[in-house]
Amino acid sequence: MSGSLNITAATVDPNLLDLPWNLPLEVWPDEVIAALPKGISRHLVRFVNLSGYVVAIKETSAELAKREYDLLRTLQRLDIPCVDPVAVITNRTADDAEALESVLVTRHLKFSLPYRALFSQALRPDTATRLVDALAVLLVRLHIAGFFWGDVSLSNTLFRRDAGSFAAYLVDAETGQLYDGLSNGQRENDLEIARVNIAGELLDLQSGGRFAEDVDSVAIADGIVAQYRMLWKELTGSEQFDQSERWRINERVMRLNSLGFDIEELAIKTDETGTKVRIQPKVVDAGHHSRRLLRLTGLDAQENQARRLLNDLDSYIATFDKKSLDEEVVAHEWVARVFEPVSRAIPNELKGKLEPAEVFHQLLDHRWYMSQNEKRDVPLAEAVSSYVENVLRHRRDERTVIDPATGAITTQNEIVDEEDWRTKV
Repeated sequence: MSGSLNITAATVDPNLLDLPWNLPLEVWPDEVIAALPKGISRHLVRFVNLSGYVVAIKETSAELAKREYDLLRTLQRLDIPCVDPVAVITNRTADDAEALESVLVTRHLKFSLPYRALFSQALRPDTATRLVDALAVLLVRLHIAGFFWGDVSLSNTLFRRDAGSFAAYLVDAETGQLYDGLSNGQRENDLEIARVNIAGELLDLQSGGRFAEDVDSVAIADGIVAQYRMLWKELTGSEQFDQSERWRINERVMRLNSLGFDIEELAIKTDETGTKVRIQPKVVDAGHHSRRLLRLTGLDAQENQARRLLNDLDSYIATFDKKSLDEEVVAHEWVARVFEPVSRAIPNELKGKLEPAEVFHQLLDHRWYMSQNEKRDVPLAEAVSSYVENVLRHRRDERTVIDPATGAITTQNEIVDEEDWRTKV
């Protein structure tokens, strides 16, 4: 390392100093580079192993790096799904005293993939639609927070599997700007940018033979506009009805919760005659189910995964007639007797395939299909063995950092202490 580096970071990892900052990023040695799939970027980006995890290093100007670092930190405080900013490093110089570009360092999101790497051969039309839907949810959340993206695209987004759907994370905030609130014109501008960029990205996949040629890529790209408008209206639009239909207030709340959003405040007003009621969500936030799961069990999962795990928890409570007991106590019992044993039953060499909550969701699906095909209640232990050998073992690894193996493989009899409770259902 040459020269005197300037490092801006909330918490500095000392191992950052050991990286070859005196070299241009394009010639960094292979021993520090992590071989991960990358999306398309206007700047040079390399993945690097650091302290047992992976970081993405992007060369850019000092001004842009600092600005994006600050924006990402602000978005994190607003609970917006985005990559974790690690540091900005400026004042880089080569051994011959030549000035090198500054860099932004972000932590790579485990189990996430750029859209081009989600499928090794071809992207199915329904998968493309789900990616666009996930991006629409992210864009709505950004706009509610007052963030104008300016370069909405699949390429600037990372995707994580979420119980059959996808969750989208912002990965590039370079063109973004945070305001107190966005005008309709700003929102429409972002929407048009998204529509054009997505159409171009899907057409590019088609030209490379990775997307069916007979699929209308423009129509799929147009889908983000329709999905966005539906979500925006549901989350921010007002609704008027007769005072006798006050049940519609709860119906509105339930619809928002089903979309994965929670309500902190509702504005409820009556007209002069007292016969009409108008409601409008004032503050909305995503993650209703994931926050409930985290509060009850300590498990951190995506929204759809959390909904699926909570449904399984509710089935457990109903099966053992534990409704009269404290919910948190029963939830921790479910984790100890059901979720954790299933996680331990996954062989160590397969633990990097999918994150634990996604494995559990897929296992429940697999068990249901087994029961349907065989016309019997399949015990959970049997379903785990079948899922591991017939499904999980044949998936590619989606985790980028392999943690040290610490747990022993659970035997089938350990999955539930006394009996497979689901055979009662």
